[in-house]
Amino acid sequence: MTFDEKRAHKNGWDKSKLVSRYVTEGPKSAPHRSYYYAMGMTEEQIHQPLVGVATCWNEAAPCNISLARQAQAVKKGVDHASGTPREFTTITVTDGIAMGHEGMRSSLVSREVIADSVELTMRGHCYDALVGLAGCDKSLPGMMMVMVRLNVPSVFMYGGTILPGKFRGKDVDVVNVFEAVGQHATGQISDEDLHELECVACPSAGACGGQFTANTMACVSEAMGLALPNSAGAPAPYESRDEYAFASGETVMNLIKNGGPYPRDIVTRKSLENAAAVVAATGGSTNAALHLPAIANEAGIDFNLFDVAEIFKKTPYIANLRPGGKYVAKDLYDVGGVGIVIKELLDHGYMHGDCITVTGKTLAENLEGVKLPEDQDVVYPVKKPIYETGGVVGLKGNLAPEGAIVKIAGLEELVFEGPARVFDGEEACFEAVQKKEYKDGDVLVIRYEGAKGGPGMREMLSTTAALYGQGAGGKVALITDGRFSGGTRGFCIGHVGPEAAVGGPIGLLKDGDIIRIDANEGTLEVKLSDEELEARKKDWAPRENNYQTGALHKYAQLVGPARDGAVTHKGAKAEKHTFVDL
Repeated sequence: MTFDEKRAHKNGWDKSKLVSRYVTEGPKSAPHRSYYYAMGMTEEQIHQPLVGVATCWNEAAPCNISLARQAQAVKKGVDHASGTPREFTTITVTDGIAMGHEGMRSSLVSREVIADSVELTMRGHCYDALVGLAGCDKSLPGMMMVMVRLNVPSVFMYGGTILPGKFRGKDVDVVNVFEAVGQHATGQISDEDLHELECVACPSAGACGGQFTANTMACVSEAMGLALPNSAGAPAPYESRDEYAFASGETVMNLIKNGGPYPRDIVTRKSLENAAAVVAATGGSTNAALHLPAIANEAGIDFNLFDVAEIFKKTPYIANLRPGGKYVAKDLYDVGGVGIVIKELLDHGYMHGDCITVTGKTLAENLEGVKLPEDQDVVYPVKKPIYETGGVVGLKGNLAPEGAIVKIAGLEELVFEGPARVFDGEEACFEAVQKKEYKDGDVLVIRYEGAKGGPGMREMLSTTAALYGQGAGGKVALITDGRFSGGTRGFCIGHVGPEAAVGGPIGLLKDGDIIRIDANEGTLEVKLSDEELEARKKDWAPRENNYQTGALHKYAQLVGPARDGAVTHKGAKAEKHTFVDL
């Protein structure tokens, strides 16, 4: 046994099977160790397991601003458990700022860049484990994707929700501001009103407060078992988040000591179904139908939009959360957190309790003793749900052979039929909405906004919020091959596939075509014969987008259909080995 190996054993670590042995053990690693000494590390720290602490911290938005603080607590937890934390950051693109202009094309692409950049950092420096902290929409699935891809001991932690703002005695959030833009355009509110609202809507650090994409995927992290129980709930400013961060650091060290469970032990078909169930039960973001298949791809599991929709269809909607409901994430935290939703679903057979989690216990064991509190209307009992079926519904039909998705939480009517108003790109539609150049009963169609054709599959919150602000939320419908924000409400159908850029039926529509949406039956149809669609297809020609170089161009060449998660690589099915097995 070498001197280095004796020293590692003395500290209780056998690094012969840990990836960091390539950079810390034996004479060949002397150059690598010299770099660690240069950063003030001790011999003991060098020969302990190296734990990557990855955050999406930046000064772009409140979603990410507290992650640096929480990362320090994670590092203390790792150190306390005899590990050596190595902090690094990656990018985020924050939808609240990217929304409504060309910057939104970068949003979904950032999910892949986050996963890829964390992978490259982990691989390049041979870190043994990962604690990933994320705050904004795409950073949560991006961080979970790379954990499953690398399959190293991993713990996920959400940075926390924002506190609700107060405007003239009412709780508000950023979606209220987007909707106020529509009200302002029609003269319902003044410049002064809009300015007053924008100044108070977002009063703290944290991600958007409703059950939008960030809080949806935070709930997913607990339901899927990649995060510690209750870690998703506390708002970002609360110091209790630091306690969960510390515990996350300790937990990842336990995973190294115990040899697992690893991410692919945790992310299984059953745990993905659990994740879909919690999205449905909370009326969560339609973006989950992109992110769950993408996470599944990293594990080599077939779990596409239709599989997600099957779970949505049979899961009751029980959490009264915005945008379809009344409350924000802090209110859910105050009554017990997402754990009470999960426990209610477990107790009535809507989730699999035997799935293993990062605690080493099963989901059911983690939540033993949790009960649905009485005298509150944030979470309803399963026996008296808000809706019998989930707050998100998958659609299919001759207008969407590869599927589409709609959030029905908050909708009174689940069937809509009307003539198409076709727009090539969001800007054209937004301009028409601002000028009120539409009629009640219209189906607004925004196309060439798919993952490949956009490129980037932009969200349409500016347009949908403007419609809602004008009072047209229930009077028109909107369909797109792009996406919708988790904050979108109204009859809005996204992820229509195949997208227009590859000749999908949405690219063949003309003004006046009659479109029927039936969220009860799960159908999306245009009243055209197969022969007419085929004739139009012969006249269709591909369009060239404005992005022929750079990151968006590369993304467009690689990205697959929304049905499968809009992923850019083949996933675990094609791999020869995992990083952890090097």
